[in-house]
Amino acid sequence: MSTELTNIQERDYNEILLQAVAVIESSRSQIARKLNESVSNAYWNIGKLLYDRKLEGKHGDSVVKRLSYDLKTRFPHIGLSPRQLWNMKKFYVRYSNADPKLLQSVAVLPWSHNLLLLNKNVDDGATMFYAHETVAKHWNRDLLLNAINMKMHETHKLVPLDNNFSRVLSAEQAAYANEVFKDRYNLGFLGATNPILELELESRLVSKITRFLMELGKGFTFIGNQHVLEYNGKESRVDMLFFHRGLRALIAIDLKIGIFKPEYAGKMNYYLSLLDRLERGENENRSIGIILCAEKDHVDVELALEDFHKPIGVADYSLIVPKEELQKVLTDEIRAFEEDVESSKRLEEDKKND
Repeated sequence: MSTELTNIQERDYNEILLQAVAVIESSRSQIARKLNESVSNAYWNIGKLLYDRKLEGKHGDSVVKRLSYDLKTRFPHIGLSPRQLWNMKKFYVRYSNADPKLLQSVAVLPWSHNLLLLNKNVDDGATMFYAHETVAKHWNRDLLLNAINMKMHETHKLVPLDNNFSRVLSAEQAAYANEVFKDRYNLGFLGATNPILELELESRLVSKITRFLMELGKGFTFIGNQHVLEYNGKESRVDMLFFHRGLRALIAIDLKIGIFKPEYAGKMNYYLSLLDRLERGENENRSIGIILCAEKDHVDVELALEDFHKPIGVADYSLIVPKEELQKVLTDEIRAFEEDVESSKRLEEDKKND
C-alpha cells in the first residue's frame, strides 16, 4: 500500500469521524431540548391547574401538600415536592401573559435554569437574553447565575463584527457565521492577571478547552493546537483548529497578545488556503479564520480585509476584569458584608432583651 493512499484514507477517516461526532452531538442537543420542552410543558400545565383552582394561602398549602404526597407515590423519581408545585404555579403566572417568543425561549431551558430566572425576578428583555445565551453557549446553572449577578444583559451590546463574511460567503452562510462568531470574547476564566505571551495564552486555552468552547458557542469540535500544515516542503502551524458542525467548515484561530496588525490578515489568508487545499472535506464549506487579539481598530481591520477573498474575522478578548469594575465589585461585597454583620448584632441584642 502506497504512502499516498494511506494519507488519503487517513483524511477520509478524519472526515468520517468529524461527521459522526457532529451527528451525535446534534442528536444529543435535540434530545435535551425536546426533554426540556416536555418537562416545561408538564410543569406549565400543573401550574395552570393550581392557578385555575385558586389554590393559595393556608387552604391551598394543605391541598398542595396532599397533592405532592399522592403524586410522589405514583411518580417517585420526579421532583414533586410542595415547593416545586408552588414553583410550577409561579412559572405559569410569570409567563401566562408573556410574549410567545419569550415563552418559547424559556420552554427549552432546564427546569433549574427557569427557577433561577424566576427567583432573580429579571424582566422580559433580560430573560430573553439569558435564555438565548444559555442555549447558544450551553451554560450550566452556575454560569447563568454568574451572568445574572454580573448584569450581563445591561453591558451586552450587539456590535457588528469586524469581518468580510458578507462579501465572500453566501448570504445564508454569512448570516449564520455572524451568529456564531462574536466581536469580543471573555477569557477571564484563564485566571490571567498580567499580560501573557501568545504561547502561554494558547496553552491556557487548551488546558481549559471546555470553557473556551462555551465562550465560542455551540457546535465547535476541537481538533488541536499548533496544527501542522505541510506543503511545498514548508511547514506552517495554526494556533488552534476547530470544526463547526453547523457551518460545516474548519475554523482556524490565530492568537495575538497585542493590537491587530494588517499583516495578520495575510498570514491567516495563507493558512486558510492551505486548509482548503490539504484538509477541507469534499462536502465541507470554505475554511474560516478568526484572529483573536488584545485590541483592534475597526478602520484598520476593514482596510486589511478589503482585498482578501477568504472568510476572515477579527475579534478582541478581555483577560481580566477592568480595575474600575473590580473595585466596584469589592466595594459592594464589603458593604454587603458589613450590613450582614450589623444585622446579626441587632438580632443578638434583640434576643438578649427578650
